[in-house]
Amino acid sequence: MKKASAKKQSAQTRKVHYVLSTHWDREWYQSFQDFRRRLVHLLDRQLDDIERGALKGPFTTDGQAIILDDYLEIRPQRRKQIEQFAASGKLNIGPWYVLPDEWLVSGESIIRNLRLGREIARSYGGTPSSAGFVCDLFGHISQLPQIAQGFGIRAGLVWRGLEPRPSAHIIWRGADGTELPCYRFGRAGYCDYSWDVRRNTEHRVTFDKAKALQDLKAFLDKEAARSDIPPMLLFDGGDHLEHELDHYNLLLEQKPGNDFPYEIIHSTLDAYLEELLDHASEIGDVVEGELREPGALSGDKDQQWLIPGVLSSRVWIKQANVACQSLLCQWAEPFSVLDSLLTGAPAPHGFLDVAWRWLLQNHPHDSICGCSIDEVHEDMKYRFAQTQQIATGQIDESLRSLAASVSGSISRGELRALVANPLPRTVDEILSVTLQLPAQWGSYQEFFGFEPKPAFRIYDADGNELSYQLLTKKMTQGKLRINPVKYPEPYKTNDLTVAVRLKIPALGYTTLTVREGIKSEASGPIAPATLPTRHPLSPGLATSERSMANKRLSVTIESNGTLTLKDLHRGHTYSRLLTFEDCADIGDGWFHGQAVNDQVFVSSAAQADVAMVHNGPLLCRFRVRVTMNLPEDFVTDRGVRSETLIPMVIENLVTLRADADHVEITTTVDNNIRDHRLRVLFPTGASTASTYLADGAFDVVERNIGLPQNHHLGRELAVEGTPQQSWTAVAEDNRGLAVVSCGLMESAVLDFTDKPIALTLFRATRRTVFTDGQPEGQLQERMSFNYRLYPMADEPDRRALCEAGVELASGFRTAQLTEQDLAIYRSGKAELKPAMSMLLLDGPAILSSVRSVDNAVEIRLSNPCNKKVAVTLELATQLWKGRSITSVNFESIPKGPAKKAAQQHNLTLGPKEIVTLRYSPQ
Repeated sequence: MKKASAKKQSAQTRKVHYVLSTHWDREWYQSFQDFRRRLVHLLDRQLDDIERGALKGPFTTDGQAIILDDYLEIRPQRRKQIEQFAASGKLNIGPWYVLPDEWLVSGESIIRNLRLGREIARSYGGTPSSAGFVCDLFGHISQLPQIAQGFGIRAGLVWRGLEPRPSAHIIWRGADGTELPCYRFGRAGYCDYSWDVRRNTEHRVTFDKAKALQDLKAFLDKEAARSDIPPMLLFDGGDHLEHELDHYNLLLEQKPGNDFPYEIIHSTLDAYLEELLDHASEIGDVVEGELREPGALSGDKDQQWLIPGVLSSRVWIKQANVACQSLLCQWAEPFSVLDSLLTGAPAPHGFLDVAWRWLLQNHPHDSICGCSIDEVHEDMKYRFAQTQQIATGQIDESLRSLAASVSGSISRGELRALVANPLPRTVDEILSVTLQLPAQWGSYQEFFGFEPKPAFRIYDADGNELSYQLLTKKMTQGKLRINPVKYPEPYKTNDLTVAVRLKIPALGYTTLTVREGIKSEASGPIAPATLPTRHPLSPGLATSERSMANKRLSVTIESNGTLTLKDLHRGHTYSRLLTFEDCADIGDGWFHGQAVNDQVFVSSAAQADVAMVHNGPLLCRFRVRVTMNLPEDFVTDRGVRSETLIPMVIENLVTLRADADHVEITTTVDNNIRDHRLRVLFPTGASTASTYLADGAFDVVERNIGLPQNHHLGRELAVEGTPQQSWTAVAEDNRGLAVVSCGLMESAVLDFTDKPIALTLFRATRRTVFTDGQPEGQLQERMSFNYRLYPMADEPDRRALCEAGVELASGFRTAQLTEQDLAIYRSGKAELKPAMSMLLLDGPAILSSVRSVDNAVEIRLSNPCNKKVAVTLELATQLWKGRSITSVNFESIPKGPAKKAAQQHNLTLGPKEIVTLRYSPQ
């Protein structure tokens, strides 16, 4: 049937949608300001040529709206003109705010990005584009079809991550089964027309009408041959290219005929995709899941490169991004909702909108990927800082407001500490909490007075005294009290970190009361001024000078610094955990460069120093310092790692808490080595496993262990490292291991007998694009990495591991008030309970967002499983009473009728389904 259709098409005129655009990397081989100068000149020409009629149709803003914002900062006088062109359809804007990398940002960030881009398009008076344009992104996540559908985007345009196909059209089936008809760009991707017709890679070639017409006809014939459906696309949008009127006029001058069976119209991506959708049933090529195919050798020399090395380049960028996403999604948004519901505080939409803009401006693929020049990544630090400052300020304000509104006064000699839980489940764990005690509180000393220890007691929300283990203290730390009607007031605190078992309601808080120790009535030169406040320190969790255990796990530190972990419940032993592997890296921000003359060093025979840092009944911690002697750099003119070996010290803090089902590790490296990659290995012992799991954006993906057998045949080598958001797990019939980390986006499972998980800590490289090399990619600095080890049996608990990743990234936060603070921060008449939950989620679903949207509250859930799941939401009275509930899409448009809300809401999520619930005042 398709062949007959193709013959019929060849005998008739084909409509060709010419789309004028430019692919605008906001920053890359030049800084943002240098690129913006070029952008201003480009848009000046576009607007002028539209105004005078030289361009007959619309200009497409590369699928992203930010370029107009950037332009108008320099040309504010042209806003009215842009609004006129947007309203008349002469500017096609969005749907994105920026074109992000999909692997390195959260699913929630992708939704916010699309939503903001479409809002900006409307703010200019236009209708946002609904073309799923992801032309240059380095592969695609499995849930993008479902996300696109949630915005009314029904078709897409792809390139990277997908090998050349016989046809230009595919059906992309996402993780949940959503199908997105797509156009796959040709040989040079979105630059194909600029390469083959405009000859933009040939710097000395000038316009020749006869040659250009010949090239145009050949290009259209090539496109026609690979287009099985009638509409065709001619996309004129190469990297940072202005339009050329000679080529533009030439193609619009052409009239359909026997020698030119094409009708070219100046069009938009939306118009082309609308016609494509009319023929979607004729597309037979179906691809499923994530698109991560490396570049293949092909007859037409296809230029698709996946570029997988960006997962681990300039790791500080990935860590900062995860931290900012967590501050916004786990803290600033949900706790400002809770504050508004309970105290009537106004929703901080303005602050949070600005914070998100700063963060999203770091998500373009050449920014977040760490593959640009040093100047670009230096600018990113400022944007991350703005997000962090706004979000942290909002969190502190919301938590202080809640703490001040808890019923009751604060007496002299008391501290109120509200401890908040960002997880949608009740936490009953041993937590580390830093208490900021007034410096004037009394202290006691052991023996004959060697070291002052502040005396204090902790009471829970029910008034029960809590036993704690003192971990660290910092005395007389400077603080600043801000009073809106007074000048700033400096004061001092003694900051004490304790381990204490706390039970905190789901997505809520509990309140602790900390009281100063009792004054002593004793007299004498060595009598204590304050009675000691001690709790039993024995028996501790340490079982020897280099081992520790609780009821679930035991950990032994071997002489080389590796760990032996025993799962006491299941009887399994995991050995050689925390082995470090170091190899050369002669690549750049795009690729891990594998040297032929490499030497791969491991810490298996390294020197290790072990120190016990804490040992008590609640927490035990060891410091393990491993020294690896490594080549100082790669000698490029000889093509070998240096023969000069210098020591690189890797410090690991290994922690076990009472009753914990995991081991915590913080690794700190003072990186004094250049041109190398450092990974940490965790042999799982799951020798029969052939696949592993890793979390992604709204998904858990199953991947094969080991490289494909034909990986050496591609133009671009397949690599071991693949994306994760926070965890990777390997399991077989009765044992398994998961590694949960924070801000480390690249992992692998090596095809060895013991199937080790390899977690990439960092890559240090000297090359940057279009330069002779720059220093900052070498990461000559102190870096820290946090991760956890979870022994398992059988199938990993997807929800539990996803929430472990959230907990590791977000932690738990406090707001602490004294008598003086209460007078400043208490407002209104709220008398809150000392412990409260806003939302409890029961069932195997993931909570990604609770936020205020207009005057409603929206909650987003996703199902990481391959089967339907039933979940229940238990809501605080203030969230459901007097409200209606409805399911909405990602732009808050109802998907069905509203119903009266109730305290308990039961729902079923389909496999890999994402659901947004909106609670609105009735």
